[in-house]
Amino acid sequence: MDAFSEKQFKSFITSNLKSKPRPFVIDLTKIDFLDSSGLGALVQTAKECKKMKLDFSVIGNSRVVQTIKLVRLGEFLNLESSLENALEKLKS
Repeated sequence: MDAFSEKQFKSFITSNLKSKPRPFVIDLTKIDFLDSSGLGALVQTAKECKKMKLDFSVIGNSRVVQTIKLVRLGEFLNLESSLENALEKLKS
């Protein structure tokens, strides 16, 4: 996820938050690259969710997780190790 795909991501998230506001998981396990634009889009999504009081989690592959942890955003983005963990957390 980079500057090129950031607009598509933000558009998708915005339309879903407006039409069906509910808790969700952002699955980045098939993303090979996450740059500062992608991180910014995730932070913006987290802020919107917090404003709307919606729970969300982010999961990713080892490269994505490493990038998120490197910039110390794991807790802010509710980073989870697996889809199962993320869904379980959303249920509780």
